[in-house]
Amino acid sequence: MKAIDDHLTLAIAQLNPTVGDVSGNLAMARDARAEAAEKDADLILFTELFIAGYPPEDLVLKPAFIEACMEAVEALARDTADGGPGVVIGCPLRTGEGLFNAVAVLDQGRVVTWRSKVDLPNYGEFDEKRVFQAGEMPGPVNFRGLRLGIPVCEDIWGDLGVCETLAESGAEILLVPNGSPFYRGKMDVRHQVALRQVIETDLALVYANQVGGQDDLVFDGGSFAFNGDRGLAFQLPRLESGVFVTEWRRGETGWTCRDGETAVMPDADEAVWRACVLGLRDYVDKNGFKSVVLGLSGGIDSAIVAALAVDALGAERVHCVMLPYRYTAATSLEDAAVCAEALGVRYDIVPIADPVEGFTSALAEMFAGRPADITEENLQSRTRGTILMAISNKFGSMVVTTGNKSEMSVGYATLYGDMNGGFNPIKDLYKTEVFRLARWRNAHRPKGSLGPDGVVIPERIIDKPPSAELREDQKDEDSLPPYEVLDAILQHLVEHDGGVDALVERGFDRNTVRHIERLLYIAEYKRRQSAPGVKVTRKNFGRDRRYPITNRFRDGA
Repeated sequence: MKAIDDHLTLAIAQLNPTVGDVSGNLAMARDARAEAAEKDADLILFTELFIAGYPPEDLVLKPAFIEACMEAVEALARDTADGGPGVVIGCPLRTGEGLFNAVAVLDQGRVVTWRSKVDLPNYGEFDEKRVFQAGEMPGPVNFRGLRLGIPVCEDIWGDLGVCETLAESGAEILLVPNGSPFYRGKMDVRHQVALRQVIETDLALVYANQVGGQDDLVFDGGSFAFNGDRGLAFQLPRLESGVFVTEWRRGETGWTCRDGETAVMPDADEAVWRACVLGLRDYVDKNGFKSVVLGLSGGIDSAIVAALAVDALGAERVHCVMLPYRYTAATSLEDAAVCAEALGVRYDIVPIADPVEGFTSALAEMFAGRPADITEENLQSRTRGTILMAISNKFGSMVVTTGNKSEMSVGYATLYGDMNGGFNPIKDLYKTEVFRLARWRNAHRPKGSLGPDGVVIPERIIDKPPSAELREDQKDEDSLPPYEVLDAILQHLVEHDGGVDALVERGFDRNTVRHIERLLYIAEYKRRQSAPGVKVTRKNFGRDRRYPITNRFRDGA
């Protein structure tokens, strides 16, 4: 072990921990530290609550869990007696003062000190004030003669002055462990947040972010640093795990990273696609499912979900089932078969006429004298859902559901039917985005993809008018405005909590907007019962948007 003089070799552990897997996360940390030691690192920086996995939510209220986490940190601390890299690692901390979102600094065989998160986020997907207490304003940590400032995630986002306090009390460099989830455009937001702290403190800042899916959140890595002169010091890849070693020198203006990596960032569509793939893969693998099954209808939504599933898991772990009825067009049967062949998945056809007509016959006496309506349409969807769940039960495959955000917004989905499933990778994608991403995937094979190159979603599926095919000649636009109009209205109402008048001023028809707003509100009970799905927007249904089911408010009513 050597003192830090004018040179620091810092390893960044941009890894994929699992919530609750304390022993597995400890083993991952040990492997990462060993890799850093091989590269002569002085220090390795892990991410927020790494030992617990992030976000652990109410799991941290269980005393046995906190005890296991803190014991794991003590075990890792003992490893540092070998004189190798010191460690900065996130872990929940319980003291006589309460429970904290904390970071442990480990070196020379012991826990040198702890630092606790000061600014607890309580918005969007975060509700840390429910379970943690705010830490005291921190001072620097002396690591082998180097004074480290260690603000934790939100401590650089808020306005409590944590970084300024660290700079004023002698910190020489800021190391920031993060659990920052993905949404479209988030990378630029992070850069601006970090750069503001660099400008205010004149200190270099290292931003370490985790990778991986956790329920409906995806963490996209993309760790980076800024030198004290505001220049980008390094930029690590997004949506990829790894241990990355950086070299730092102390000069007259402070610490500067030399020859840092600058990874090429994926464009917006690639980032969203890969985030959906990662979220689905981790949900399936971390929950122990061996495969997935989905209904492949010949429509755009099921086709794109099948492609995402193959990219995430490989064709051998994806089972597609066509469930035709009298309203299923011959072209839909043809398109589903072509799509399945292009993806290389197992493909079966299970006609649903007999069970649907069995339900109709059983209800015939009760329904006598009443015309056919949405009831009969829902029987078809629920029959399909029942069959898929039976396949799931028999073979152990998780059902992947295929409803997009436009449908989920206005309630155009059937409870216990097409909403059946354990996970939905396109839940936060509007219909117009589904079409755009389908075209994008046909032109690109994303990095890390397990699926094939070339066209995987037949062009005819993309080009044909969307239809649920639950009655003769049915089209989505029979009862909804065109998706370009619908999605623009929904983005205003959902993402921005906007009002009706503002949309009318932009040229939208008032009656159409009020109709869509009404559908949005009354579908809340369905969304409460829907499968989790990958968050890709600033405001998804679930963690970010929590509206009452019983709700009589109507804008402008």
